[in-house]
Amino acid sequence: MTVEHEGQAPSPSACPHFPFADRPGISMDQEYLGLFRDEPLVPVQLANGQQALLVTRYADVTTVLSDPRFSREAWRSGTLFARESSALALATSDAPTHTRRRRAVQAWFTHRRAEQARPRIAAIAERLLDGVEAAGSPVDLIADFTTPLPYRVICELLGVPVADLDRLLPRVTVMMSAGRFPADDVAAAHQAMYDYFFDQLAARRRAVDGGAGGDDLLTALLTAPEQTRLSVEEMAVFGFGLMMAGGETTASHLAMAVLQVLRRPRLAESLRRDPARIPAAVEELLRWVWFAGTGGQPHVTVAEVELAGTTIGKDQVVIPLTDAANRDPAAFADPDGFRPDRTPNPHLGFGHGRHMCLGAAHARVELQEGLAAILRRIDRLELAVPEAQLDWRSQMFIRGVWTLPVRWRRDEAGA
Repeated sequence: MTVEHEGQAPSPSACPHFPFADRPGISMDQEYLGLFRDEPLVPVQLANGQQALLVTRYADVTTVLSDPRFSREAWRSGTLFARESSALALATSDAPTHTRRRRAVQAWFTHRRAEQARPRIAAIAERLLDGVEAAGSPVDLIADFTTPLPYRVICELLGVPVADLDRLLPRVTVMMSAGRFPADDVAAAHQAMYDYFFDQLAARRRAVDGGAGGDDLLTALLTAPEQTRLSVEEMAVFGFGLMMAGGETTASHLAMAVLQVLRRPRLAESLRRDPARIPAAVEELLRWVWFAGTGGQPHVTVAEVELAGTTIGKDQVVIPLTDAANRDPAAFADPDGFRPDRTPNPHLGFGHGRHMCLGAAHARVELQEGLAAILRRIDRLELAVPEAQLDWRSQMFIRGVWTLPVRWRRDEAGA
């Protein structure tokens, strides 16, 4: 493929449609990877007929994610999945709105806070595995462990009852779809999430007014100094946005991490023997796992800019592909090898620059503690079905599998 210069749109007939067709696999599909290796800027046509360029190289992706000449707010054609732009407090905004909103919650998501939460996260993982072991083998590890782990952490952070997850999670799934659910279902899910979090905020306001305010994030947002306080709608969006972005992503990625380890019994055994290696393995999994089903958030150039040696004119739509960047030979030695001890590992699994994942520190702890708990508690873990029979998520923003049926045998010496 060739890319047009000076911001000229490529011919629609020459452009493949994006997002590309779903394909199974933990790591990026080889055909797609070959395409991204061949071209730093891949012309595509989006579902609404808009022309765009996929940005595939590490240096160029980091430029798009950090250079203010690439605007997210200037893209006004919605997201590439079911969530509305209005329901994305950070992902679709630029400075100064993005700066103001992020500053309001940043103190809750520092590395220090995540480390302080580590014992609690580890305890949640242990309790969930108590239930897994009690249920017996086989079990769906996604339903019984990788999903409830991050969502319970988020519920505690927000002060939301864990019992409410039964009605919240189906709505999250609909809002994270990329064509899987009809528009009416998507609209209903959005309204239900708004209603739920408006009710949560109203209850906290009554508690605060009655002198019984809690120590959760929603209460903190409500009681912030007036000059820095967000609107009630922004608070509600943060509430269900955190539940979606922090839950769905971590749940699916942890499941893929377990599946990758299942493929490598020697790796599982080495991590059991030396748990200190788990953090580095998690970082490599963040580089290796093919994560986003629809690529990244569209950006629009607000000025002429050079990218990948090409001058791109104003108003060009570009989509940075962090998954492709994570396999760039210019950034990673042996990029197509899974190296659990890789160092350095400057992957883009959590994004980059001003839009780097707000909850990255907490997600790292959840992935580390989740994987460590499984390796410590469950011996000889294996898939309960052939891998070819796994039901891969399709037409969804986050890739992965819908279920992960596993079985295990207890090590009698450790029982």
